[in-house]
Amino acid sequence: MHTKTIKQLSALLHARQISATELTTHFLGRMQRSDLNAFTHIDETLTLQQASAADQRIAKGDTTPLTGIPIAHKDIFVTRGWRSTAGSKMLENYSSPFDATVVEQFNSAGMITLGKLNCDEFAMGSSNENSYFGAVKNPWDKSAVPGGSSGGSAAAIAARLVPAATATDTGGSIRQPASHCGVTGIKPTYGRVSRFGMIAFASSLDQGGPIAKTAEDCALLLNAMAGFDPRDSTSVEREKEDFTRDLNNGLQGLKIGVPREYFGPGLAFDVEQAVRAALKEYEKLGATLVDISLPKTELSIPVYYVIAPAEASSNLSRFDGVRYGHRAKEYTDLSDMYKKTRAEGFGEEVKRRILVGAYVLSHGYYDAYYLQAQKIRRLIAQDFQDAFKQCDVIMGPVSPTVAWDLGDKADDPVANYLADIFTLSTSLAGLPGMSIPCGFGQGGKNAQRPVGLQIIGNYFNEAKLLNVAHRYQSVTDWHQRQPAGS
Repeated sequence: MHTKTIKQLSALLHARQISATELTTHFLGRMQRSDLNAFTHIDETLTLQQASAADQRIAKGDTTPLTGIPIAHKDIFVTRGWRSTAGSKMLENYSSPFDATVVEQFNSAGMITLGKLNCDEFAMGSSNENSYFGAVKNPWDKSAVPGGSSGGSAAAIAARLVPAATATDTGGSIRQPASHCGVTGIKPTYGRVSRFGMIAFASSLDQGGPIAKTAEDCALLLNAMAGFDPRDSTSVEREKEDFTRDLNNGLQGLKIGVPREYFGPGLAFDVEQAVRAALKEYEKLGATLVDISLPKTELSIPVYYVIAPAEASSNLSRFDGVRYGHRAKEYTDLSDMYKKTRAEGFGEEVKRRILVGAYVLSHGYYDAYYLQAQKIRRLIAQDFQDAFKQCDVIMGPVSPTVAWDLGDKADDPVANYLADIFTLSTSLAGLPGMSIPCGFGQGGKNAQRPVGLQIIGNYFNEAKLLNVAHRYQSVTDWHQRQPAGS
């Protein structure tokens, strides 16, 4: 059952060939046997209660395509019943009194929560090594990182521990782990998915999205996730869409922009080979490759690492030990409590970004750093609009290399930051982007590690991206490959 797609599982459930309880029990068993450290909290009692309720809905005929399908949530979405930690000691035992909008939507659709997925602390990282609960292992090679910050989500899908997972993308945290784990993930247009109940990192960049085996599965999940939410001031008011509607459209005449900046020095040969092969496959499907330029690509790293830490320093000021979360046991006064609580509760990467953010927002530096970064951000967005005058979608690598070994970049934060060079600009522009498996590269002593193809679209063009991805997956089998022993 764990090898089947969401669509296949849905058909079995609706035909009464399997019950939601049987399906859920199957996945719970796989989760318990896993050694990937992909989960932060599991509660079988709550999960099986939801499965029983789903079976009752199916018996009554009160269903959606997702009713009875198990899902796990990145531990950045708050959930009633399951702990909501954001991968941090600061929220180690926090229990939310409400569900995030995304969780509510999946509950309404009849999905079953399997548990909470490990992530980099407050979604800050590219390797999932920054979690207070320990690093997640890549199921393709357990000596490798799964990518971050949604590493738990991508690893759980790749190892077939869950059929569906939620994730978030601030600077590439859906696409990069999806690439490193050989699964499919989509970051929607900023504002497409509600951020209400999503523990904030950088408010102008954070965006929720799904990770699953296939583009078709992601389309089904996005149907439930996307939609206007009046509780989120950044939510875009648009009519609901069926993201599966164009999946089988042909690609004849599709113009694919290939940015020359994505294929320069720094891109590993094995990654480039896999991506180039995928582009040739698209030509066979009727698409045309167009040479384009995104000249501000290299500026996306300094711009992102000014804006994101600035917003993080503001958002994380609420974690002070007064209302909820960790509080230092010994302190002399209120100021001492603040200092000790935050020093004990936050990990090193979070502290680093808070300090950087506070610095660039401080008096005398705001104009020199933060304001300039926002101006360049606008130029980066304009680069994409100029490119979309020549093409329908943009394609290239997700990451310069395959997944690296655990610990390889632990002492070099800048090396981690550079791994996001191809994903940051899309996030800064608020555009939709996705990663689909397109091959393997060499990593470690013997193990091959997955390579992802990045597909970027113009605003609110998710249906087109999913169509382009689905057509590729209909003629290749990279998305069907699974790690040995899974």
